[in-house]
Amino acid sequence: MESMSAITSPGDTHRLNNGLPMPGIGYGTYLSPDDEAGVRCILDALEAGYRLIDTASLYGNEDTVGRAVRESALLREEIFITSKIWNTDQGYDSTLRAFDASMQLLQMDYLDLYLIHWPVPAGHADDYRQLNRETWKAMEQLYRDGRIKAIGVSNFLPHHLEALMDRAEVMPMVNQLEINPRYHQTATAAFCRENGILVESWGPLARGGALEEPILRRIADKHNKSVAQICIRWVLQRGIVPLPKSAHKNRIRANLDVFDFSLDGEDMALIETMDAPGNYSIHPDYLSEE
Repeated sequence: MESMSAITSPGDTHRLNNGLPMPGIGYGTYLSPDDEAGVRCILDALEAGYRLIDTASLYGNEDTVGRAVRESALLREEIFITSKIWNTDQGYDSTLRAFDASMQLLQMDYLDLYLIHWPVPAGHADDYRQLNRETWKAMEQLYRDGRIKAIGVSNFLPHHLEALMDRAEVMPMVNQLEINPRYHQTATAAFCRENGILVESWGPLARGGALEEPILRRIADKHNKSVAQICIRWVLQRGIVPLPKSAHKNRIRANLDVFDFSLDGEDMALIETMDAPGNYSIHPDYLSEE
């Protein structure tokens, strides 16, 4: 499948199911400060070679992302910008309003990718399917209007996707999931691949929890790389788009320095033993955040 293109350099891309090229590695901005320091981090990422910047309305830094893009030496069309609609904004009319608010903060004419952040907002266990469908209908309209180049979801498991796709006119193009060496999401990733949905990995370092794992440290020593680089390389070799994040310039660059080595079969088999199915930070069916 085209979405499984080999990513051998920071500039390589996957091709989404609508034909849109999307960078094979991105820079995440969750908890990135909404200030001058945040702008500097994003500029450091762009200067290092990242071309995908991932944000969300929840992160509270869309204006910072927009400012960094404007201050960058790159053209807007050279940068792939993702944002997400938060749970309390789901619904047809509220999605349109939320999108306009995000675009005003970003100060952009279009968005490359827009995602539904979570499938089951708190308090909507019984009606989330209808809520998702109304939200998706608004996103389909924005997509047809050319205001978004691609639409997708985040944290959707197969049963969430099936309910959405059953009524969708435009199929999801991306699913952003919690994926790291401690939690592989094998079944959901396979479902997405079978349905032409490109998978992204948020938290590829398990929010830092993977850095002290003995197996990963052993593999890192073998390749003369950091544990963080092993985690990111593992995600890449699964055909998934990693979204590492850091506020430190040297780590931002190091997280991109993962194209001069490969994990071998023994490495991949060892990491396979680390999988703990169901080991979510937040289970998508039981979201407690508002």
